[in-house]
Amino acid sequence: MTESYRPRRSVLYVPASNDKALAKIALLSCDAIIIDLEDAVAPADKIAAREKLPAIFASRPAANNLGHRCEMVVRVNALASEWGADDLLAVAKVEPDGILLSKVATPRDILEVGDVLDDNFASDSVKLWAMIETPKALLNIGAMAELGRDPASRLNCFVAGTNDLAKDTGVLVTPDRRYLVPWLMQMVLAARAGGLDMLDGVANDFRDLDAFARECVEGAAMGFDGKTLIHPAQIDAANRAFAPSPEAVAEARLIKDAFSRGENTGKGVIALNGKMVERLHLAQAEKLLAKAAAIGA
Repeated sequence: MTESYRPRRSVLYVPASNDKALAKIALLSCDAIIIDLEDAVAPADKIAAREKLPAIFASRPAANNLGHRCEMVVRVNALASEWGADDLLAVAKVEPDGILLSKVATPRDILEVGDVLDDNFASDSVKLWAMIETPKALLNIGAMAELGRDPASRLNCFVAGTNDLAKDTGVLVTPDRRYLVPWLMQMVLAARAGGLDMLDGVANDFRDLDAFARECVEGAAMGFDGKTLIHPAQIDAANRAFAPSPEAVAEARLIKDAFSRGENTGKGVIALNGKMVERLHLAQAEKLLAKAAAIGA
C-alpha cells in the first residue's frame, strides 16, 4: 500500500508564464505542482507558455529522501477553446504525471481526451484529473466518477473549482463556505464512489494564513485528500492539516497489531481497549499508515 499511495495534501498552481515561480519549483515542499496553461496565463501569453513545457519537465525535481517525487501535472485550456487541442498534444509529448482538464461537463469530455492520448501513444502513467467547476459538471459528477473504476479512462482525481462555481451560480462565498458545503460534500461522495482522489478548491486570500489553516482543517474533516493552493506560503498549513495526526497513527498501529495476533487472524470483529473493532477499521488503519509512511509522519 505504501508504494501505491501518492500524497496530495498540497497541490500548488504555478503559471507556466511565470519564470520566477517556475525557477523555485525544486525548492518547494508541496506534494504536487500544477503547471497552469489556463486561468493564470493571459491569452497573449498562452502559446509561449505552452512552448516552455519541454524545458520545465526536463528539469523536474528529483525524488525526496522517502523516494517520492513531487507530482507534476499540467492544466490545459478547455478543449473547446482555441488553445485546448494544441495544449493537449504538447502536454502528451512531455508525459507529465497528470493532465488537469478544465471545463469538463460530461463523461464524454474525459473519454475523448483519453482517446487523444491513446492515439498519440502517451504512456499509461499519464493520468487525467478533472476540474469540477460548472453547474453541469456537478450535475453529472456521478457518471464522471464512474470512469474512475475503469483504468482505461485514465481518470484519477477531481479538483474543486470553487471560484468558477461561485461565478456561474451566483452563490455567496462566505468565510465558512456554508453555501458551498453541500456541493463540496457531493464532490467528495462522488469521488469516493469512483475510487478517485478529491482536492479542495483554492483560498484566494493567501495573506490570511490563519483563515487558510482553518479552511484546510475543515476540508480534511469533510474528506478531501488535499487542497489546491495559489501561493507557496500556503503549503505548510495544507501539509499539516491533511496529514494523519500522531494520535491517529498510534491508534492505527494498535488496530493493525491487534489483528495480526495469532488469536485474531481469522476474526472479523475483535475487542480493543473497550471498543468493538471490525476489519473495515483495519482497512482504514492500513490506509492511514500507508499515508503516514509516504509523508514520513
